[in-house]
Amino acid sequence: MAQLVSTWSRDPSTKVGAVIVRPDRTIASLGFNGFPRGTRDDADLYNHRPTKLLRTVHAEANAILAAHGSVKGCDIFVTPLHPCANCAGLIIQAGIRSVHYRMPKQPNAEWEAHFREAVDMFEEAGVSVQEYRGDY
Repeated sequence: MAQLVSTWSRDPSTKVGAVIVRPDRTIASLGFNGFPRGTRDDADLYNHRPTKLLRTVHAEANAILAAHGSVKGCDIFVTPLHPCANCAGLIIQAGIRSVHYRMPKQPNAEWEAHFREAVDMFEEAGVSVQEYRGDY
């Protein structure tokens, strides 16, 4: 499901999807990376990397914000990247209990520090993290 949701992103280089699932296995929320609602969503902005990085709301944040209730105790599924440190903070604050991610390719070197910090934060907060290594 996260893979499907990622295709809704207009970012030509990185399409990320997130699905928040309740303990009863029903979907609480979906999110994909993109610019905030009501702002310009032009291809030239996505192709200008510094602007894109400043404007993009990550899939995990969008999923948390789109939920119509508490996501405390839920699981989040994310692909094709591990949550960054900023999203890890949001996930922890929202009370999400576990993160499941698939990262099929090596991340951009500039994101590696974000992923390492996110791992440390999840561990400190007692959030379970599991990488899915199978095929879709």
